[in-house]
Formats: sequence, structure tokens, C-alpha cells
Amino acid sequence: MSNSAPIGVFDSGFGGLTILKKIVERMPGYDYVFLGDNARAPYGSRSFATVYNYTLQAVKKLFQLGCPLVVLACNTASAKALRTIQQEYLAKDCPQNRVLGIIRPTAEALGGITRTNKVGILGTAGTVNSQSYILETAKLFPEIKIFQQACPMLVPIVENNEIDTPGADFFVEKYLNLLFAQDPEIDTIVLGCTHYPLLINSFKKFLPPSVHIVKQNEIVAHSLQEYLLRHPDMDARLSKNSSINYYTTDDSSLFDHSASVFMGAPVASTSIALN
Repeated sequence: MSNSAPIGVFDSGFGGLTILKKIVERMPGYDYVFLGDNARAPYGSRSFATVYNYTLQAVKKLFQLGCPLVVLACNTASAKALRTIQQEYLAKDCPQNRVLGIIRPTAEALGGITRTNKVGILGTAGTVNSQSYILETAKLFPEIKIFQQACPMLVPIVENNEIDTPGADFFVEKYLNLLFAQDPEIDTIVLGCTHYPLLINSFKKFLPPSVHIVKQNEIVAHSLQEYLLRHPDMDARLSKNSSINYYTTDDSSLFDHSASVFMGAPVASTSIALN
């Protein structure tokens, strides 16, 4: 790893692999390192301070692994830790490196999607309570009104491989009903957690075709590509050997089994500790 400069992708669990997969599809020539803090997942119900500390540990580890650029492929980490990491840690200790999130690029895409200017956000309690989607969207499109709904049962459903089950349908329908009770004119839904795309079949069962489901992984992959085009100095630092290395804070064999399902290809990871 010492002779490479990969793009780092971090998530608290497996959901960020949906982001990584789409990034690799769009930019296959680059080197990548994925780090999942699976031993301490999920982050959604944890405090701001805890999420910040865990995320900072992961960022530091990815920097140690040679990554000059890290993507927080986790809505909770992006909501609770990104700004402080950028403004305090990077500015003081690693000004040459960059850490990017996934909430702002998602907000940037909303203006070209919604027609009623009413957008629903489904996310973890941490993402919803942070108000990050409301704040970021207001900066870009003050005419868009954001409605939020926390979905605490969806990540456990995905993590326990209960995706295509009556239980998944029950909770997806419940959370959608709660969201649309806030305003029936919502015409765009953001799946504001990287786990939620795996429940897409359930979402489609209970959403009319007129409601647009925002595919966050496609947005983030496009945004990262555009970022590197705007920052050729960073692009020149990145190594390009088409490699992917996986790290997990949990048991590697457990990670490999689930990660292979997310990536659609065999995954062999290394177990590491964060501190």
C-alpha cells in the first residue's frame, strides 16, 4: 500500500459498498480502499461526539493506508462528522488531504428532480436529527421544502438479511405513510442511508410511479468524477492500477460473505482495529 495512493471509502457498515460499487463502475482505473467499521455499526443512533470520534479514527486509518482522498459513504458520518473533520482536523493536521461527504452532492441534485418542490428524506435518527439535508438544500434551493422521517428499523433489517420479507414491507410502508402524512404532494424521495437501496423492491411496492426515488450512489459517483476533473492536482496524486482493498473492524470472514453480495463479486478483506 505504501507505493499506492488509493481513494478511500468509509462506512460504518456495509451500505457504503453500494456507493463504492457505483464509483468503481464509473471510474474503474483508480485504486480503492474500503473500510467498514462493522464492529461498531450502526452509527445512526449514536451521539454526535461518538460518531465524530469513530469517523475521525477511520479517516486517520485511511490516511495511514495511503489515501489522500476519503469519501464518507455514510449519511450519518457525513451529517455528524464531516464539517468538523474538514474545518478542524484537516485544516490543522492534514491540509494536503481531502475528505468528502455524500449529503451535499445529493442536495445539489434535487433542484433538477422535484417538480412540486417538496422532497422527502428517509434516514437514520442521526441523519434526521442533524438537519443536514434541510440545511444543505436551503443553501442551494430555498424554494424546496424538506420533510424528514427517521427509519430506525431499516438498517437492522438489511444487516440481518431480511430484505425481501413481510417484515421489511411492513416497516417500509409504515415509514412512507408517516412521511406522506406530513405532505401528500411530496414527489421525490431520498433514500438517505446507504443501506436503503437494498430495500428498493419494498419501496417500489408502496410508492406510485410519479414519485422519483433518488439513487444516491449514482449521484455520489458522478459528483466524485466531477470533483477530480475540477481538481487535477488531486487526480494526479491518485494511483491508477484498478485495485480494491477491503478492511473491516469485525471478523473478516463475516464481512466477506455479506460484502460479496453487495459487490456482486468475491471479496477478501483484512481485519483491523481503529483507535
